[in-house]
Amino acid sequence: MVDINKVRAIDIHTHAEEPCGCHPDDGYDDLQATMARYFGAPWSHPPTIEQTAAHFREQNIAAVIFPVDAERETGYRRYRNEEVAEIAAKNDDILIPFASIDPWKGKMGVREARRLIEDFGIKGFKFHPTFQGFYPNDRMAYDLYEVIQDAGCIALFHTGQTGVGSGMRGGNGMRLKYSNPMYLDDVAVDFPDMKIIMAHPSFPWQEEALAVAQHKPNVYIDLSGWSPKYFPPILVRYCNSILKNKVLFGSDWPMITPERWLADFEKIEIRDEVRPKILKENAGKLLGLL
Repeated sequence: MVDINKVRAIDIHTHAEEPCGCHPDDGYDDLQATMARYFGAPWSHPPTIEQTAAHFREQNIAAVIFPVDAERETGYRRYRNEEVAEIAAKNDDILIPFASIDPWKGKMGVREARRLIEDFGIKGFKFHPTFQGFYPNDRMAYDLYEVIQDAGCIALFHTGQTGVGSGMRGGNGMRLKYSNPMYLDDVAVDFPDMKIIMAHPSFPWQEEALAVAQHKPNVYIDLSGWSPKYFPPILVRYCNSILKNKVLFGSDWPMITPERWLADFEKIEIRDEVRPKILKENAGKLLGLL
């Protein structure tokens, strides 16, 4: 289990990717290669979970890691939650596994969530409304949220624009409208005891995200997916003030490395007393490690 006193930070947002070439018929390799170019990532094939663990161990940074189940909407085969959890368990000094279940799977997804929580100790679930093709406040997802809330788990939602499909024909079918963070205001009202993380600076809806996080006690923001040097001034202002206990470090590995993010974070105007909260303390409390 991760010893929070030994790591220098907790990255709340990293992706588990199968190596490219596993399924050459579904287009996933092309998507990954395009995303790597979009982010300027230093690889041509995504790192494995084992490689991810080694990198983060070398950096002395703990990482929450998850796959994304979007096979219904995209046709891309999902990385099995069980396999991700099993590999993460072998690297539990540095990795904290979350799962991902497409909410369109209905009762089948609800059963899977219960099993993952009970048998694998999963503490959180990743949702990507644009990739999965749903509005977060669609009631078809509510049975799944009920399981997450009852178990005291975390629900992490992509918000804002996405690098997924960016520059591809028709955006590779990705519809940005699903990831407006305001839809999570409904979810936070209807599930007031479910811990919700809104991932990324939520361009072009940054102020909506800040409003929801400020208004709803159970809603947090992670700062993944962007270099901190591009953060809008209003986000930095809220990080330094009323949201200082609700903002979390995230890199969006493997598209952005944690060391690149941290180096850029050092250069922006975050108060000295706030930096440790963002880098480790807020996530430690949310994950039950403190």
